[in-house]
Amino acid sequence: MSGDAWPPSLHLVGSKALGGAERWVQRFARALAGHGAAAVVGVRAGSALDGVDLGLPVRRLPFRTVWDPFSRRAVSRLIAELKPAVVQTYMGRATRSTRLPPRCRRAGGPVHLARLGGYYRLGPYRHADAWLGNTRALCDWMIQNGLPAERVHQIYNFAEPARPRPVPEIDALRARLDVPPSALVLAALGRLVPVKGHAVLLEALSRLPRELDGRPWRLLLVGDGPLRAGLEQQAAQLGLADRVVWAGWQPDPGPFLQMADLVVFPSHEAETLGNVILEAWAWRRPLVCTAFRGAREIARHGDDAWCVPCDDPPALAAALRRVIGDEALRAAMVERGAVRVAADFGEDRILAQYRALYYHLVRA
Repeated sequence: MSGDAWPPSLHLVGSKALGGAERWVQRFARALAGHGAAAVVGVRAGSALDGVDLGLPVRRLPFRTVWDPFSRRAVSRLIAELKPAVVQTYMGRATRSTRLPPRCRRAGGPVHLARLGGYYRLGPYRHADAWLGNTRALCDWMIQNGLPAERVHQIYNFAEPARPRPVPEIDALRARLDVPPSALVLAALGRLVPVKGHAVLLEALSRLPRELDGRPWRLLLVGDGPLRAGLEQQAAQLGLADRVVWAGWQPDPGPFLQMADLVVFPSHEAETLGNVILEAWAWRRPLVCTAFRGAREIARHGDDAWCVPCDDPPALAAALRRVIGDEALRAAMVERGAVRVAADFGEDRILAQYRALYYHLVRA
């Protein structure tokens, strides 16, 4: 295992539906394939990831319940068959189902690396050999809660490069979504769950006039989730029903980012990283976001993003007015965001860090 080779790895994700973590697994798996990594992905049979082209060999596993003994045995058999150097698990279900006996480690067997993308309860993760967080703050929190610092590692997510579609395709998408050609498009991406702050965004938008910078505006909500019905009701009560476009969950958000004039990301404090920040930068779209913990770590207010306090509709409304009304500010933020994502969050840079970490774990 020298030169550009990768230690062989197995990646396990046991969730049923698609969300931010699952989108990351898709991006990461395809990136591993593109970098020639010897990797296999284990997914839950019948899940939303089952049947998706990940670019890597895929194995189907039960992952029926949190403490499913059938899944534990299936995972153990797969590890014995593949003999990976690193087993990387995502989320609690896959992590709980992965139990490597001490004798396996002493014999030079695989290292269990548990990746956390949020501030989860650590009990189901403590049996791993090492832990990976996607922000410094998350890693600090893991250490403060008892995980040994020397085995906690931090690597940011990467942003996929923008791959623009032909203009007629984007025009057709606008027409399908009933977004007028003249409309200013504000795009908000993310699952419709409490942490994403969509209710705050709707309240902020209710404070804006029907036109911004001389154009009618539309909010393009790209995502789905349990709060949709309540948010639709809120939008109607606020008089926004005709200005909110419910695009639903999209496996590829690229065309929607391409359609956007501005990206708004209104998450609450508990948001860990916020991949939407990286996606906005990669697509060269001006970004207005709240100053949640992840944004405070990676975004720079007034430089590559315009940040406002969390849970403050008036401040968010004022920020949207300010950024939309200042073309020079938008252009400057776009340029600086593009520099940031290329320098600090590019695929090659992040994959090199993963490869170095795998070698470190194997040698340790």
